[in-house]
Amino acid sequence: MPRYAFRIEYDGGPFAGWQRQADQPSVQGAVEAALARLEPGPHTIAAAGRTDAGVHATAQVAHADLRKDWDPFRLSEALNFHLKPAPVAISACARVADDFHARFSALERRYLFRLVARRAPVVHDRGLVWQVQNPLDVAAMRAGAAHLLGRHDFTTFRSSLCQAASPVKTLDEIRIEEIDYPSGREIRFHLRARSFLHNQVRSIVGTLERVGAGSWAPDQVRMALEACDRAACGPVCPPQGLYLNGVSYPEEPFG
Repeated sequence: MPRYAFRIEYDGGPFAGWQRQADQPSVQGAVEAALARLEPGPHTIAAAGRTDAGVHATAQVAHADLRKDWDPFRLSEALNFHLKPAPVAISACARVADDFHARFSALERRYLFRLVARRAPVVHDRGLVWQVQNPLDVAAMRAGAAHLLGRHDFTTFRSSLCQAASPVKTLDEIRIEEIDYPSGREIRFHLRARSFLHNQVRSIVGTLERVGAGSWAPDQVRMALEACDRAACGPVCPPQGLYLNGVSYPEEPFG
């Protein structure tokens, strides 16, 4: 059976997350339903990251095995037709080797978190950013974030529901960018690692926001990390600012 890889964009707002659920809408369920319109029978697709409810993606990667030998362009066009009106789109499709696996072949994942600091309510980016009302000290957040780079036990920044075998992960990059935003500032957190723990990114961003607000000193991030205690974490920020925006493989499946 031919195997196909898909690069997928979605607005996570209407969904209970990526993973298929019996009684709630999911991104996986939407894509599998679209596949069933093209080829009868149940379909199961695997993805690089199982994003939570409300989390978005600009470059999720998934794969599926199909019976028909599809032209990738025609397959993506057909899927996008059947995905309407769900806020999900196939932005690229490629035939891949039988041993390609969207999750297990991945070398790294990249996440973006968008935070907007301004007094007026956000209108056009509503549901797409986390808004706080007061200015944040970006230099202090960068100083706090520096403690998280490298290989650590991230128990403090791990959900109690996390099913990963180990809390030890290597955070390869955490870069904080500040850009103009109408009547305020947008702060973008760029994080890169081979894999992440459940709620790790949102726990890190929520903690760094406390540093930026002046409630935490930057060195308290180091102390929280070394505590290896979930209770030492700052508040977990809401999901709507988080995007899965890249997955890397030994060979780029989409050219």
